[in-house]
Amino acid sequence: MQKVQGELGYLPEEAISEVARFLGIARSEIFGVLTFYAQFRTTPVGKNLVRVCRGTACHVRGGARILVEVEKQLRIKPGETTAGLEYTLETVACLGCCALAPTMVINDEVHGQMTQKKIAELFSKMEGEG
Repeated sequence: MQKVQGELGYLPEEAISEVARFLGIARSEIFGVLTFYAQFRTTPVGKNLVRVCRGTACHVRGGARILVEVEKQLRIKPGETTAGLEYTLETVACLGCCALAPTMVINDEVHGQMTQKKIAELFSKMEGEG
């Protein structure tokens, strides 16, 4: 399933059926694995994956405000993808960058010591590049 998701970006219904058929197991068993592991997706992911940390250090340093601002900028909630498949927003338990709290990651780039102003500037800059 990891290989299929790596190629398609997510696991659509057809792919799930093919994996079940290939392995000779019920689709329900595939869904059991898909829903247990957070790494698997059944919907397309945006070109830019935005992860906002909700760990303790980030929470104490205003992480909730950071998430609200990201939601405002992207006009989506965690677990959603923008209509044009430009952004997907996720929250994570910890990014492991506690010294930089509050922290978020866009694709593989860490952004630390975030403020609402920095978020607005970051997304404005990204829109200008896109």
